[in-house]
Amino acid sequence: MESTMKEMRDGASVLDIDPKYAVGGGVEDVYGEDRASEDQFVTPWTFSVASGYSLLRDPRHNKGLAFTERERDTHYLRGLLPPAVLSQELQEKKLMNSIRQYQVPLQKYTALMELEERNERLFYKLLIDNVEELLPVVYTPTVGEACQKYGSIFRRPQGVYISLKEKGKILEVLRNWPERSIQVIVVTDGERILGLGDLGCQGMGIPVGKLALYTALGGIRPSACLPITIDVGTNNEQLLKDEFYIGLRQRRATGKEYAELLHEFMSAVKQNYGEKVVIQFEDFANHNAFELLAKYGTTHLVFNDDIQGTASVVLAGVVAALKLIGGKLADHSFLFLGAGEAGTGIAELIALEMSKQTKSPVEETRKKIWLVDSKGLIVNSRKDSLQHFKKPWAHEHEPVNNLLDAVKAIKPTVLIGSSGVGRTFTKEVIEAMASFNEKPLIMALSNPTSQSECTAEEAYTWTQGSAIFASGSPFDPFEYNGKVFVPGQSNNAYIFPGFGLGLVISGAIRVHDDMLLAASEALAGQVTKENFDKGLIYPPFSNIRKISAEIAANVAAKAYELGLATRLPRPENLVKYAESCMYTPVYRTYR
Repeated sequence: MESTMKEMRDGASVLDIDPKYAVGGGVEDVYGEDRASEDQFVTPWTFSVASGYSLLRDPRHNKGLAFTERERDTHYLRGLLPPAVLSQELQEKKLMNSIRQYQVPLQKYTALMELEERNERLFYKLLIDNVEELLPVVYTPTVGEACQKYGSIFRRPQGVYISLKEKGKILEVLRNWPERSIQVIVVTDGERILGLGDLGCQGMGIPVGKLALYTALGGIRPSACLPITIDVGTNNEQLLKDEFYIGLRQRRATGKEYAELLHEFMSAVKQNYGEKVVIQFEDFANHNAFELLAKYGTTHLVFNDDIQGTASVVLAGVVAALKLIGGKLADHSFLFLGAGEAGTGIAELIALEMSKQTKSPVEETRKKIWLVDSKGLIVNSRKDSLQHFKKPWAHEHEPVNNLLDAVKAIKPTVLIGSSGVGRTFTKEVIEAMASFNEKPLIMALSNPTSQSECTAEEAYTWTQGSAIFASGSPFDPFEYNGKVFVPGQSNNAYIFPGFGLGLVISGAIRVHDDMLLAASEALAGQVTKENFDKGLIYPPFSNIRKISAEIAANVAAKAYELGLATRLPRPENLVKYAESCMYTPVYRTYR
């Protein structure tokens, strides 16, 4: 990936730190959110000490019926609450019972968002303790529907909206946000939301959902997270005609106008929050995603989850799957359906890991990887008409027009879908994979579920139970010939929360490809024999905070090794340090 980006930025590397781009910045635990401060007394500060009715209306400090008798007296709450005092565990049990009553996933999503707005710690307690059940609600696939209907379900702002109206005033806009100690920003322009296309300003559901996972799964403090939507208009005619649409009613700005707004935003972020704030680009269209990553990779701490996060989690799954299909990474050939930011990002990281293992140039290892786009197999004869990010994958081969013929010609051992188009892994394609592979690895990564290239049931049935299957959205276990198959979920949520935590605890100032490889290796190392016996190539989400701590430690170690870490001295035990820095949602005792 870095080699591709270097070409786009005229040879500049993320390791070339230019002093003129260096800005200071640091973060302290103001609200008592990290594990290290669990047993300390805290003061419920807002702009003054919160008490009485204002304390009950402050989601960061509100505990509902869990306020103790002493706290009710000290903070003027007597009479403002019913007399019962409940534990946080009992509150959690009551709310989970209530949420389970809803039959429609969007109702569950709305209920959880309303909980976050009135009791932040209880929201994260629910999410952390019930992660496998609630992850599909706060993120894919439900968040896709939430974005589509965001104008109708919009209650109160959950982040910062920067539109073309704010051009020239973005620094002022950022200063309107009440928190100053920001560690992670997730930003989208809404042009390519999941597999749903241009949702404009309503794409805000994605940064909000991602940052909820940064906190729940990676332990980043909620107060240090900032969701941002950049509204440059939308080309979605349906939204432009929708009376409830909450964004700018104009077609998308492009070219110079777009670039200038983004540049002002990036400059303002660094000026306001410092050098060490993680800026995660989310759901930008292909052409902008690559350009932004190339342009700002050497000056800011930027990360694109669609390109780099997806690549890292898929590489982890492939590395883990080698225990089931045998051989080394370089022994296998790969065929992708989809050559956008996700597909090319995954392909490049696999090639880099192969290069690292075999000590071969990445130009050689790329030859093991083939990509199919809407016009067929990417080959040399098409090179002149290809977008720049596809050119490294144009190999010598006769033209092939469709996926089935490409499978038969290349005979890959691994088939990966990142096309955003549902049901493209047809029965004929899957059967062809099974005809020359004892255990074909099939990864249908497109989200949401409706856009998945095939279902788990189809993959297992059409290969007569021989496939190793993983998908981007969750599928239920499936029984075939008396054996229960548990589909793996190649979910970016395995990687980006721990990756972000690793950047934060090391005080990293740039993202390097070796950090992504370190994250993949850490995740692959968490898959146990028990998981493999079920056909899983990813560990269960129930252990995600432990997994995130391991990933964070590996990423931080690589940052120190590369000279990109600024938090000195280096902690002796990075795993323990990562765990101590993680946010915990247990209620604090108020003075």
